[in-house]
Order: sequence, then C-alpha cells, then structure tokens
Amino acid sequence: MTMTDTDLPWHLRGNWAPVLDEITDTELRVDGVIPTELEGTYLRTGPNPASGSSAHWFFGDGMVHGVRLSGGKAEWYRNRFIQTPNITDPGGDPMSSMSDLTRGTANTSVHVHNGEILCLEEGHWPWRIDRELNTVGVQNWGGALTTSMTAHPKICAETGDLLAFSYLGMEPPYLHYIRIGADGQLKQLEGIDIPNMVMMHDFNVTRHHVVFMDLPVVFDLGAIESGLPFAFDRSAGARLGVMPREGGTNADVRWFEIDPCYVFHPVNAHEDGDGRIVLHVSRQPEAFGTSNDDYAQVGRLWRWTIDLAAGTVTEEQVDDRPGDFGRVDDRLVGLDARYGYLMAMAGEGNAEEPVYGSALWKYDLRSGQCWEHQLGDGVRGAEPVFVPASDDAGEDEGWIISLAHDTSSDRSRLIIVDAQDFTAAPVATVHLPQRVPYGAHGNWVADAALR
Repeated sequence: MTMTDTDLPWHLRGNWAPVLDEITDTELRVDGVIPTELEGTYLRTGPNPASGSSAHWFFGDGMVHGVRLSGGKAEWYRNRFIQTPNITDPGGDPMSSMSDLTRGTANTSVHVHNGEILCLEEGHWPWRIDRELNTVGVQNWGGALTTSMTAHPKICAETGDLLAFSYLGMEPPYLHYIRIGADGQLKQLEGIDIPNMVMMHDFNVTRHHVVFMDLPVVFDLGAIESGLPFAFDRSAGARLGVMPREGGTNADVRWFEIDPCYVFHPVNAHEDGDGRIVLHVSRQPEAFGTSNDDYAQVGRLWRWTIDLAAGTVTEEQVDDRPGDFGRVDDRLVGLDARYGYLMAMAGEGNAEEPVYGSALWKYDLRSGQCWEHQLGDGVRGAEPVFVPASDDAGEDEGWIISLAHDTSSDRSRLIIVDAQDFTAAPVATVHLPQRVPYGAHGNWVADAALR
C-alpha cells in the first residue's frame, strides 16, 4: 500500500514537511524597498528531519534558513543542516541520547552572544554556526557547562551576560541556573530544587532578578516510548520562583503560587520601581493535556504582577486575541519595554498541530492597545523580530521582520514591516526560492554583532 500525505503525522506533511535540499540563491525577487539601514542576516531555525521522518516535531534535525540584506538589497537566501552528530553520525533517538550533550539538534532558536551565532534546543549544548551558515562546532564554554541549556536564554543589553537555565536533568536538582559573562566565561551554575521534572521551555529576567516558571507539564517516564514524555498534571500545581540574577542561590528563591496553566513563551518582564515584578506572557490553560501531540489550546496575552513585599501574584488577561512567540526590542529585554510583538495563533479547540495565524499583533504593554498587521487569506505567519533603525533609535523605531507562507501557492517570503506603521503593507517583501517549513525561532544578526 502506498502511503499518502494524509497518512503521515501532521509534522511531516504540508508546510511542516522537511525540506531536504540545501540551496543558495543570489537572484531574489523583491517587492518594495529594503531599508538601507538593514546590514545583516535574518536567521531562523526549525525541526527538519534529514531522514524525512521523526517521532515528534520537537525531535527533527535543525535546519537554518538565512536571508542576507545589505545596501538595500537581498543578497542571498540559503539553508543548511546544522552538522550535529545526528547528521554526521546518525543513530539513536533524542531521548536516549540525552546523556551525550553533543547529540542535540539545534532546532529551536538562534542567538548571538560574544560575537558568536548559537543555535539551540533545550536538551543539549548549543551549536555554533558562522555568518555563511556553516557549522563551526558545539559550544560548552570550554567544558565549564556540564548541563544542557535552554533554547531561550536572555542576553542582557546592559551587561552582555547570557542568562539561561537547564531543566532536563534526570535526577535532582531538576533545574539549574546558568550565567555566562559577555566575555564567554561561565560565571554561575546553580542547582535549584523543584519537586518535579517539568517542561520549562522559557523563563523571565529583569534587571535584578530571574523568574522561573514551575508549571505542571510533568515528566512521564511511562510515555517515553511514545514520543514526548511530558503531560499536563493540574494536581502538580504552578509556581513562579524569583531569584536574584547575580549570585542568587537555591536558598534565595522565593516561590509564588499561581493558577495551573502553561506558558511556552513570555513576552518580557521588568521591575516597576515599587517592589513589583511585572511579567507579560502568552498563557494557555494547559498543554499536552490529552497527548504529547495535543495543540488544542493556544496562548493569550496575560499580565502577572508579583508583589515581593506582599508575597502575592495578580493575574490579569490583557486581551482575547490568541497569540504567541512574543518579542520586544532586544535592547529592552528585562526592562520596561512599552511594545511587544506577537504572532497570531489559530486552530483553537480541535487542532492536532500548532496553527500559525494570518496576522501579527503589536501591543502597547502598558495600555493593552493592539494593532493588527494582516498577512492575507491563506497566509500563515511566523515569529516577529524587531530590528532597530540604529543603535540609538527609540523603541519601536525600526522594522518587524518575519516569514510568511502562502498556503495556496506553497511559497514562502520574508516581510519587512515599518513598526511605527504596523497596520500598513510591508515596506519590502523578499520572495524566497523554496518554501520554508513552519519552524521555531529566529533572530536578526547584525554584521556589527559578529567577530
């Protein structure tokens, strides 16, 4: 019997299906005018199994897609597999390879720190690539990092520190806090006690604190053979853990109970000057509640306010629009950013896949006002990335860069939107020579940020 596309699991069909050809194209069609201030490369990684198949979306090999912009031109598009041992020496599944921290996929996010481009996932060490998307090698900071590392580190614009954590230890302590200096030296690796091994996909930072999210997507050893071994367990409860970000220890963590829920991605956090920590997150009622492929719930923008003096948390829904993959101006991560940018989500209630929506949202995080950038019927978006017009440009003075996929033509494009004219059509659209599968996270890599 011949297998058809509809017989495949959702993460192997349609625009989730992997792209197996690595190409370079220097003849890109552009509509509109690319701002000349954009000197660098937009990079986006995502799960893309080189074999054509994987047990779960999270386990696909990392493939980086890049679009180089310079002098008002789109100089090239290219895509490359990250040459981890899973590509160069295949064998074993991601869960059985957890003890070998080199056997990651680098399939979730891209960050620049200390002049290096890091491609990350949350079960292993990051992998370095160069500005041409060639794989350089694994990064464990000279062997100083002895745990895995999250795919969502935060880089402090004031100190240059990379703040991160690890949650995939198979024995206590199940959580570790990681702080790496701007010079690439490990400053802190601190074990944090939590009662369960939970999926802690992301966390929050402010100028003086980190905030861990101990939410009830709990490790289930019995499900390890079926794919992702985590499931929502409301009885495990939910807590936010606040710790001083420099020199804080396990003994310094203060835990605050909240209503059980799940958050894949916060938008930002900051201290308000009156002893409170304000977090904006994409909160969903649960995740993986019925199976490890359950995407029926979507996130919405919520505000959590932790009153350190009173020992309380106030939980407020900001808006009813479904959205996730939230970002702010990277220069304001951990500070009082006014604007947040999210991708619309769709498919709530009956989706077997995470349905990327046909709009981008821009929020005034102080007032709750939302502006909509509509991508068009049948077009599905991606994470919005803010790029400032210059190093000293004001907040929101710059562009939103994102990917979009037209389901009717099966073609992908890069769009550049004026952040201060957010509802208008893109100022430029770069048409890409092959489709870019729906993936995870990306970033703008300015030439000046690299060695």
